[in-house]
Order: sequence, then structure tokens, then C-alpha cells
Amino acid sequence: MNSHPKSATAVKKYGLAIHTASRELGFAISNFAGESRSATWNLDRDLATHLHQYLVEFIQPQTWADLAFIAVAKGPGGFTGTRIGMVTARTLAQQLDIPIFAISTLAAFAWAQPPQPPLIKGGLLELAPPLHSGGLLRDDVAVQMPAQRGQLFGAVYSVNQDSGLKELFPDTVMTPESWQEKLDSWGNSYQLIEATSGLGASVSSVLELAYLEWQMGSRPDWSDALPFYGQHPVKDH
Repeated sequence: MNSHPKSATAVKKYGLAIHTASRELGFAISNFAGESRSATWNLDRDLATHLHQYLVEFIQPQTWADLAFIAVAKGPGGFTGTRIGMVTARTLAQQLDIPIFAISTLAAFAWAQPPQPPLIKGGLLELAPPLHSGGLLRDDVAVQMPAQRGQLFGAVYSVNQDSGLKELFPDTVMTPESWQEKLDSWGNSYQLIEATSGLGASVSSVLELAYLEWQMGSRPDWSDALPFYGQHPVKDH
């Protein structure tokens, strides 16, 4: 449910994003009026130990009372890191009584990428067609990310720099063969990118995508923010 009593003109004016779905910890904060900053740390297994300390230090000089909403990378990604980030973000949103936007890790990575020819269609390289609408529209963006047990996560988005992403094929875990079949049968030109490193740096994209939803009047409740794991952390026996 996207019903929240606060209006779009709430006095609180900052958005905060948290990204813990990889070995990197990423934070971003902005008032979307020229003041923004972000930071990442490669904490690996120490992420759970240091997250709260880093968050308290990062948010300064702003305070919790300055926040209008929280955004969080919901996965796919590392199971433990994703869970820790989701729990932290949900707890903050509940305690502060502010909306929370759970953003796909793959969507944020797609949003962070500049359009780069050549584009791929049906497995063949093509010249990039002209950009449309003043360069705001791009061809479809296909994102893949390694998963456990020889599988991978894949998703396809339509990207518009004004209105955000449109999900054309949702985050799905599958075999490399199934993903390739999906791409081979894709009807439009697309840019294929692989999310293997630097995921924490896409925390700014998590914040930007959340802000686009905020501008459209969405106010998701903390209880609606759910992680996307895609796989169990340990193979079933």
C-alpha cells in the first residue's frame, strides 16, 4: 500500500539511501536542490559491525529529523548484507514515520550507466540508433549479475532520464542458458551490462530512483519494503 499521511510539501527535505547488497557499504543523501553527497567503503565481512557507526557519522551535519524519506537497495546481492540494510532502513522508516523506497540493485546499476554503443540485438552488434527526445530516451538496458551455483540474475529496463526506469523483465534468477535465450528473443535493441563490481557506488542511483517515485506522490510504508534474495543462501539438501 502506498498510502502515507505526509504530503509532498513536508517540511523534512532530505532523502537518505543505503546500499549494503554487496561487499561495499554505500550511503547517499540529498535535498535535491544542489546539496548532495555520497560515500562508499569496502567493508566486506565487517559491514554488519560498522554500518551503524558509519551511518551516524555520515548523516552529519543533518539529523534524523531532516529526513523526508529513506531508500534502500533491496537486492539481489549478498544475502547477509542485503538483509542488514533492509532491516536498518525499515527500522529507521518506522521510527521516523517516513516513507521507504526499496529499489532493485539491478535497476540502480542500470540507472547509473551512461548509454554506450554498440548496442546488442539478438546477439549481434549494431550501430547505436539516434537518441530520442533530446537524448532522454535510451534503448533497453539488460543487466546481469552472477548468482550462486552457476546461475545469474537478469533484468531488462527501459530508461528515461526524466521519469526513471520501466521494468520490462523483472529481476529473475536463472541459468546462463535461459538468460541468453531471453536476450536472443528480445524484440528491441538493448545495451547489455554486467553488475560485478562497484555496486556500492550506485547508492546515488538508488536515491535518485526513489526521489522520482517520491515526486510522483508515492509514499510506501515501512512494512511494504521487502528484500529480493532470489536464492536461498545455502543450497537445499
